[in-house]
Amino acid sequence: MGAGAPRGAGGPGDGGGLRASLSGLTTRGRSFVAAGIAAAVCAYVLGQGALLRVGLLLALLPLICVYALHRTRYRVSGSRRLTPGRVPAGAEARVQLRMDNVSRLPTGLLMLQDRVPYVLGPRPRFVLDRVEPGGRREVSYRVRSDLRGRYPLGPLQLRLTDPFGLVELTRSFSTYDTLTVIPRTEPLPPVRLTGESNGYGDGSRRSLALAGDDDVIPRGYRRGDDLRRVHWRSTARYGELMVRREEQPQRSRATVLLDTRRLAFDGAGPDSAFEWAVSAAASSLVHVLEQGFSARLLTDTGSAAPGEGGGGFSAGGQESAEAAGLMMDTLAVVGHSDGAGLSRAYDAVRGGGYGEGGGDGLLIAFFGDLDDVQTELAARMRQRTSGAVAFVLDTAAWGGRPVPGHDVVPLQERLRRLRDAGWTALAVTPGVAFGELWRQAGTARIGTGTSGGRA
Repeated sequence: MGAGAPRGAGGPGDGGGLRASLSGLTTRGRSFVAAGIAAAVCAYVLGQGALLRVGLLLALLPLICVYALHRTRYRVSGSRRLTPGRVPAGAEARVQLRMDNVSRLPTGLLMLQDRVPYVLGPRPRFVLDRVEPGGRREVSYRVRSDLRGRYPLGPLQLRLTDPFGLVELTRSFSTYDTLTVIPRTEPLPPVRLTGESNGYGDGSRRSLALAGDDDVIPRGYRRGDDLRRVHWRSTARYGELMVRREEQPQRSRATVLLDTRRLAFDGAGPDSAFEWAVSAAASSLVHVLEQGFSARLLTDTGSAAPGEGGGGFSAGGQESAEAAGLMMDTLAVVGHSDGAGLSRAYDAVRGGGYGEGGGDGLLIAFFGDLDDVQTELAARMRQRTSGAVAFVLDTAAWGGRPVPGHDVVPLQERLRRLRDAGWTALAVTPGVAFGELWRQAGTARIGTGTSGGRA
């Protein structure tokens, strides 16, 4: 039962013995059986034949209904369509359920129920009247969550009931769907930040034009190549058609570093400092990808998304869109780590394609509480990049309390050390809009006279 294409499942009449059907007696059905037995006993003791007949009727009616439902062999297929499968926190997704009667017999009264986690809302239930042979019924409901995460939907359950409400049998379909709730993002203004590669855009094309034909590396002609790209000098040399290689400009790189250490943040919930950092990291990733950067998501554990190949950086085109989805899925389930430091993140930045002594990448970091050692380590990360912007959360202002034994450097001291190392460091307090902080980061870079790529 996936998004985009519904999938069927087996009918509810499959499986289940008569003993299992007896467990489907409702409270009313059990009451009828108990009352019938009590009436039969009283009739025997008192010698009342009429009361005995009433008792037998009360006791046998639920059993007859059990047998009738047990012998019912409905052949129905169920499907679920989830649209979309990935939504931001607070947004709604639509779930469409469809039941098809694939048998030659009409169905009776059916109750359709889908299982959903409590954070998505109440469990949806629908009553379906008689479905004719080959008929179809479609119902829909909406789910919504303010908490990011991955939530299973299903299994889809079908309940069969008799007209008296004495028996209720449940049959489940076997397939599930998963709704991914990603962090909220906000559009960011384009500002001038460092980090654009010198080999990207017009500059690289000018360099290629100035290199001359002698520096062109040709390749063999392939069907469909433009004949205007034929390199005649190489064709004469090799005796076959050779064409100039297509220009492959180097893409600007951006790394978004998210501090997830448990001891760096205190508090939980949609309004916590950690959730703000996760949402801001998601907004940064979406923005830099829209601006043409090759991006990756990095955490303090050293793990990178979308992958480890090429330092974890995304590629361009369709692969960039897929990488964005993968990074959003990672942020949907990211939680606190038990790490104590940023050494793994430092190693990942150092070995992530920036090169020794600086590189061509932009580093955007979101830090929580830092002690003296971690502040120094964060400051040294700047040496591996051509531009670095740090958003340092004032966890004390967010209502957090430092972890005992964790000597936190005061916020202003953290900002001073990072700025001295070349970071553009800004403090984050409750209620501030990330878009405004992003604009301030661009203004701060221009104010220092540093030019760079537009992000």
